[in-house]
Amino acid sequence: MLVLGRKIGEYVVIGGMIKVKVIEGGRGRLRLAIDAPKDMDIIRGEKWEKQKRKFL
Repeated sequence: MLVLGRKIGEYVVIGGMIKVKVIEGGRGRLRLAIDAPKDMDIIRGEKWEKQKRKFL
């Protein structure tokens, strides 16, 4: 796992196709903007964990 620090307005690009930008932060929370191809699913972690448990 790669761990990065980013400031508001900074972003990372994943695989040349996905851009994740920090748009707001404070009080222990972050807001992220994710720009990805429309055919790619983006799922919140808690929902992904719940779906994963169904298949185990």
